Amino acid sequence: MSLKISLIIYNEAKLNFDKKLTYDALSSISDVRSFEETGSDQVLERVGSSVVLVTKEMTLSAAVIEDLPASVRLICEAGTGYNNINVEAARKRGITVCNVPSYSTDAVAQLVITFILNLSCSLVPLQRKLAVGDAVGWRSLGSLPHFELAGKTLGLIGGRGTIGSRVADIALMLGMNILISSRSTAGDSKRQGVDIVDMETLLCQSDFVSIHCPLSSSTRHLIGARELKMMKPSAYLINTARGPIIDETALVEALEAGTIAGAGLDVQEVEPLPVDSPLIRMSNVILTPHVGWQRIESRQRLMDTVASNIKAFLDGSPVNVVN
Repeated sequence: MSLKISLIIYNEAKLNFDKKLTYDALSSISDVRSFEETGSDQVLERVGSSVVLVTKEMTLSAAVIEDLPASVRLICEAGTGYNNINVEAARKRGITVCNVPSYSTDAVAQLVITFILNLSCSLVPLQRKLAVGDAVGWRSLGSLPHFELAGKTLGLIGGRGTIGSRVADIALMLGMNILISSRSTAGDSKRQGVDIVDMETLLCQSDFVSIHCPLSSSTRHLIGARELKMMKPSAYLINTARGPIIDETALVEALEAGTIAGAGLDVQEVEPLPVDSPLIRMSNVILTPHVGWQRIESRQRLMDTVASNIKAFLDGSPVNVVN
């Protein structure tokens, strides 16, 4: 490829916040311009003659896409979820949209297991006691949960994807039983310790419920008050997928009422999480600010795959196309 195309990264601060990523793969095929942050009102004024737009969880509305110049041929979402892009508007404009699946499989799966391990031994509440100088309380578990994972049941909602499968692999090594809920019944699991069940069965029987489905109109508030009441009072809810899959108001009420034992949340319904959110003060909740994908290896793999997506598109054989 002799000529380089023009490319713009609109919100680099979300991807390369520590300045440790290399853009060698991108630079070999494109002239890269980047901006730390870009508001919705700055997209058009910054686009110039770019052929490729790279975004990370940044809204590209139908109105903005309709006004993009004719030079734009490809939008690359630097991530798996693409609900922030109006893909139908892009299709009407003849603009291809692609994403990057599976780049953070290990990182997110490891975070799910980290939540499970921490919740099973009350690690965070114990550290909170130390933080406020409660050394006496720290020496006694009192009523804090403290149990082994072998024999416990982990329910994976939408757990047939790459991340859910990796979580299942690790959990099986810990001696856990796995329930998987999926709308598809094709290829039912024959693995020992893994059963495919309906969601109601999963919710009723699981000691930990972990969400692994994409956000869509059919999964928004998939877990609400009704579903939370199906769970065991000793069970924990984990979400590393998308925040709005859980009705957060219903979750707060369930946590306060003891309907479930606790939660591990890497994603929230509104991000960044408002400072007055009740979740912040809850001792039975572990919160992380959507960091599951952010490990250095995952982010480098992400940018290298974005470059591979662009090269495949320019070669006439686009991959990871979502529209």
